[in-house]
Amino acid sequence: MSTVAAYTVPAAKEPLRRTMIDRRPVGDHDLSIDIAYTGICHSDIHQARAGWGEAIFPMVPGHEIAGVVAEVGAGVTGFAVGDRVGVGCLVESCRTCAYCQRGQEQFCAGMVFTYNARDRNGEPTYGGYSRRIVVDEHYVLRIPETLSLAEAAPLLCAGLTTYSPLRYWQAGPGSKVAVVGLGGLGHLAVKIAHALGAEVSVLSRSPGKREDAVKLGADHFHPTSDPATFARLTGAFDLMLSTVSEPIDLGAYLALVRNDGTLVNVGAPEAPVPLNLFALIDGRKRLAGSMFGGIAETQETLDFCAEHGIGAEIELISADRINEAYGRVLAGDVRYRFVIDTSTI
Repeated sequence: MSTVAAYTVPAAKEPLRRTMIDRRPVGDHDLSIDIAYTGICHSDIHQARAGWGEAIFPMVPGHEIAGVVAEVGAGVTGFAVGDRVGVGCLVESCRTCAYCQRGQEQFCAGMVFTYNARDRNGEPTYGGYSRRIVVDEHYVLRIPETLSLAEAAPLLCAGLTTYSPLRYWQAGPGSKVAVVGLGGLGHLAVKIAHALGAEVSVLSRSPGKREDAVKLGADHFHPTSDPATFARLTGAFDLMLSTVSEPIDLGAYLALVRNDGTLVNVGAPEAPVPLNLFALIDGRKRLAGSMFGGIAETQETLDFCAEHGIGAEIELISADRINEAYGRVLAGDVRYRFVIDTSTI
């Protein structure tokens, strides 16, 4: 075992504080990674507050991890000391089920989250708000040289979580894509949809983000605070991606999707969201959900972003500002992703 510094949530809704945690010894197929940067995902806040249900405390959040390999196990074949690598939302799966065989480890019944979970030995997993992590090489990603580690870190969750549904529902030339919410996920959804060749619209409650939306690659910006927006855009979009983590009026947004179109939710509100089913029946529309992707798709996301020069728009912070950052995320006061410089832990 090795002991490393980390920022820990002692109990639900309590402030994070610096402490020491144990990392397992480096096994034959493990990598020990010196973490350089970790993104603050809104899901970190949900789980630190136990907003999605039961949680394991003390908790070390963080699943947008970028760093450098410090040590390799005796059986490691794919990585070497000094490699630039990332760790995303999962660190274990069974590897034998149909989902794992298809590269969809995120659906495996034995999948283990990077934090707030228990590994195969029953020990709690601790995430990236720390100086080091030990992970099986199978679940480690290569970060292309053209991406900065700090800007690449959010691609391990926010980038993947938006890339996956845009690919699955075939966003591209000739398609009209709407992104609801211009935050940590939404700003990357705009960049990726634009790079895929779609006509991109942003729907945001913040009119002041219009200029940012255009700079990020949006063709159109529509303020949802204006009721006329919903009247004007009826049936306008082939695909809508909702990235917001608060309940929205699903019926009102489904009305903006064309017949046979799809509204995909990647934001996950803590409270149930009601829906009148006639919003789906009228127009044969689809309401769908999407989570992060498997390991192969995560690597595909990183490679795609490197090819198209896509990194996250970040605000780099020291670890002693994590609690402040949580408050600002909840207030919508970040453009567009906080990233922790883990050398400050």
